[in-house]
Amino acid sequence: MNNILFSHSYFLRFDPKQWSIGQPYAPLGTIYAAALMREHGYKVSLFDTMFVKSPDEVIPALDKHKPDFFVIYDDGFNYLTKMCLTNMREAAFKMAKLAKARGCKVIVSSSDSTDRYAAYLAEGVDFVILGEAEQTLLELTTLIKKGGDDYFDIKGLAYMNGREIIKTPQRPVAKELDNLPMPAWDLVDMNGYRGMWLKHAGYFSLNVVTTRGCPFKCNWCAKPIYGNRYNSHSAQYIVDEIKMLKARYGMDHIWFCDDIFGLKPGWVQEFSKLLKQEGISIRFKIQSRADLLVDDEAVEALASAGCENVWIGAESGSQKVLDAMDKGITIDQIHTSTHLMKKHGIKPSFFIQFGYPEETREDITSTIDMINELLPFEIGISVSYPLPGTGFYERVKNELKKKTNWTDSDEMALMFKNTYPAYFYKQLHKYVHRNYHKHLAKNSMRKLLNNPFGSSANNVKKALSVFYYTPLTYIEKLKLDKFEKAI
Repeated sequence: MNNILFSHSYFLRFDPKQWSIGQPYAPLGTIYAAALMREHGYKVSLFDTMFVKSPDEVIPALDKHKPDFFVIYDDGFNYLTKMCLTNMREAAFKMAKLAKARGCKVIVSSSDSTDRYAAYLAEGVDFVILGEAEQTLLELTTLIKKGGDDYFDIKGLAYMNGREIIKTPQRPVAKELDNLPMPAWDLVDMNGYRGMWLKHAGYFSLNVVTTRGCPFKCNWCAKPIYGNRYNSHSAQYIVDEIKMLKARYGMDHIWFCDDIFGLKPGWVQEFSKLLKQEGISIRFKIQSRADLLVDDEAVEALASAGCENVWIGAESGSQKVLDAMDKGITIDQIHTSTHLMKKHGIKPSFFIQFGYPEETREDITSTIDMINELLPFEIGISVSYPLPGTGFYERVKNELKKKTNWTDSDEMALMFKNTYPAYFYKQLHKYVHRNYHKHLAKNSMRKLLNNPFGSSANNVKKALSVFYYTPLTYIEKLKLDKFEKAI
């Protein structure tokens, strides 16, 4: 009982929007767990589902490795896995059945299984790990290897005892993250990742995480794995990992996939200093908050370290909506942080959320106006998406019928009753994107007219796109107004 085949349930091909974008990231959480298990003497292998066409493709891997344990261990650092998409859930069920049929002990760790452990156990999974999983997985496999069956002493576990579901006490999150071995990057076939990145983006990016958890309490944000605690790797640990990744894989860029990057006081400054000492130059993007980026020195330190893009949860241009979300930021902070990032050469990008309960047309207009005025580098638009364990979910759960999750990340279905029906928000999504690109084009046109001989070919192309986006925006606005009048 020493052989583990790891996998995960994110199939890029099952998510058409993300497949077309073509910027996949390896299952970081999965290879963290694999590294720990290997450090404790287990033989580990990886069936990476990122590029495969069907869960049936796990069969050759099962037959080749003949694992004692088949572990579906999702990457809890990637927001796409936190969305708990039904396509991925069904694929996990199928792989679990295939592994069970070959005599494997099947163990699952994911945001979805933590929320819906009963459903996974009903599909034949032997154990669901609840929350942060590395230590639980180690204790569980060790007990099974020894022939034990007193699982209740293992914290953070759900399993069947006859017809009864047993759920053990919650496991505290790990605090000393530097005690973890570096992820088992050698298990990942980098060719597929590098090839897709170069084809779609022209450079190669890898994902690194510096922290676990988020102490902020936005009431729609689910944190089933790492919770509200915030624990950090040392800057030296991360610099060592980057040095290794650059030497081994020659990546050009990093996505720091922390929920909130650089919250610990002085961490970014130490990180920047160590990068310079090692002679490492790297471009990266992060996720942060507007209220953490209103200090000029803090933003300057990020830029000095190599940060080129920051995604913030702007969410709404309405303070009323932000307060209802318990977001803890102000519209002024969104404006200040955006201006500071642009000042220091960082591209600010916005997550925008429409459809929060009781949002009005006035609130929607305020959000559109904010986007048009601040002109972020990119926008990611979603509608409010209730996930178990959140205050928002509790508020709307009685309105959720059979459908409680999206099929893929582009479904954009509003699953509860709100000011407007679901089709209005789908049309709003189209309109806001067209309108945003129109305003970007208008801004480029102004720059071109002010300096016609100092503009690059790309900037000229952006400026001329105003003639493309202006009529498209008008058409989408007519459709939106028509839908609103029909309500």
